[in-house]
Amino acid sequence: MKKPRIGVVGCGAISGIYFHNLTQVFTEIEIAGVCDLIDERAEDAIKTYNLSRKYKDMHEMFADPTVDIILNLTRPYEHYEVSMAAIAAGKHVYAEKPLGATLDEGIKIRDAAAAKGLFIGGAPDTFLGAGIQTCRKLVDDGYIGKPIAATAFFSCRGHESWHPDPAFYYQFGGGPLLDMGPYYITALVNLIGPVKQVSGMAKKTFPTRRITSEPHYGTIVDVEVHTHIGAQLEFENGAIGTMIYSFDTHAHQLPKLEVYGTEGTLSIPDPNTFEGPVKLYRPESQEFMEFPLVFDYPQNSRGLGLADMAKAIQTGRKARADVDLTFHVLEIMTSIIKSAETGKHVEITSSPKQPAPMVNGQLPGVLD
Repeated sequence: MKKPRIGVVGCGAISGIYFHNLTQVFTEIEIAGVCDLIDERAEDAIKTYNLSRKYKDMHEMFADPTVDIILNLTRPYEHYEVSMAAIAAGKHVYAEKPLGATLDEGIKIRDAAAAKGLFIGGAPDTFLGAGIQTCRKLVDDGYIGKPIAATAFFSCRGHESWHPDPAFYYQFGGGPLLDMGPYYITALVNLIGPVKQVSGMAKKTFPTRRITSEPHYGTIVDVEVHTHIGAQLEFENGAIGTMIYSFDTHAHQLPKLEVYGTEGTLSIPDPNTFEGPVKLYRPESQEFMEFPLVFDYPQNSRGLGLADMAKAIQTGRKARADVDLTFHVLEIMTSIIKSAETGKHVEITSSPKQPAPMVNGQLPGVLD
């Protein structure tokens, strides 16, 4: 069977782990070539990962009939333009999160792909790793009984002190909810199921940010987005989720992610990773006990969702990190902001099925 060929648009900070995994781990797909608006980045990727081709721009890549799937690693506010152009050219697309910067963008991407019979998938794929898949098995097997509540907390002082190009985090399409929310919300939908309605409150604490990382040290960035968001989620099964996403706090001691059930509590690992620890509390033990990881991919396996989608295209099965999931997560996030701005609960219209659990493979990088 012919290996699906991947064209990579965008060679920025996140691309390195994708290039490593797509050339070293996931052996059922191959990189056809790359392009980037900054030519030096594309050149570096070619040299570092021994890639075969650099396209002059994305349109040359999309016109290449040997390219099957576009990996969209552009900045969030560029996702829509790149994905829509790729779809128009007849290419499947796997994009970094979020699917789009607005719900309207997500709708147009979803509908354009459906009209052409194309697959659309996207990050995060961390929920497919060993940590959260082990949690999924514990929930599915009844170790905590019926899920009744969840908490999800991400809070820091922003990324301008360490990221080499942090301005986009404070521009259209950025902010802690659209940046980090996908990891937490995707994990919870995978564990509990789809969301029915949301409510939210949001604020922009600081009107500007000063970059203290290189190479933009000292640059002042205008903040265009909400930087502290609190939200409540009602899941279709009746469970209630409580969330905070913030770029405004110096420190905290909140748990990252927990699910509470009628018979126990599950402490879930950082959903921005593929690993553990997974900790289970049962009343008979009266303590949290670490549970061994029982699935593949405990290491940083970004690209796993892309490899899974490529296999789904070949076999006709449903991709796990598909557009149904990524659109649902986008609708949840944009509805939280809508709720914050209107002061009303917002009903969620999409209702995807939970992704299928992962299946351990006989060979690393080979999927079911």
